[in-house]
Amino acid sequence: MTTRHSVDFFEAQFRSQARAGQFALNPFETLALPFVRGRVLDLGCGLGNLSIEAARRGCQVVALDGSPAAIAGVRERAAAERLQVESREQDLGSYRIAETFDTIVAIGLLMFLPRTRALELLDDIKAHVRPGGCVVVNVLVEGTTYLDMFEPGHYYLFAEHELEERFAGWNVLESCAHRFDAPGSTVKVFATVVAAKKPGAHANPDPARCHTSTAPQPQGDPDVQCRLSRTR
Repeated sequence: MTTRHSVDFFEAQFRSQARAGQFALNPFETLALPFVRGRVLDLGCGLGNLSIEAARRGCQVVALDGSPAAIAGVRERAAAERLQVESREQDLGSYRIAETFDTIVAIGLLMFLPRTRALELLDDIKAHVRPGGCVVVNVLVEGTTYLDMFEPGHYYLFAEHELEERFAGWNVLESCAHRFDAPGSTVKVFATVVAAKKPGAHANPDPARCHTSTAPQPQGDPDVQCRLSRTR
């Protein structure tokens, strides 16, 4: 299961952001948005900013998070705009995906799980996206020194290129590294991968197609490196 420490850390952050009306997409959500299509699963949706924007564009979204405050906010915003967003409070440390989706997003989630569980959930994500559909995954990687949001021993920093390597056999549309300064002279180092499952893999009827043009790059980040439209 996910730890109380991590949930409490973000519960306070989400309440503060909601009070301030801070609902703009973050750089990773901005990177993901052009690839989000069809029926969408947003794992660790947080305030639901990507879920809401995807629904505004016609997607049917299932949004899951461990934060009660986050899910309450998503429900309220979706109801106000009559958007197709099903939001649920969920312990993602034990969650199993039961349906297939055109797009599955996990931004800032997997690093909060022990290694075995993080990789298990990543495999579950890959297994439940439809052929031609997209997966968007964002994680913290080795070199990250800001660890306040983690419970000691209950997290996993991916190796620098590990995330992309775990999508061998997929069409890797985006592979980006982001580095941000953090409190106390620490840093956060992220890897983000957008990958499309090749048509014909575990064939499903009527597969969704990913948007494969170059995504807009995040603004305001001085240290971003991306590799685009790679086939592995």
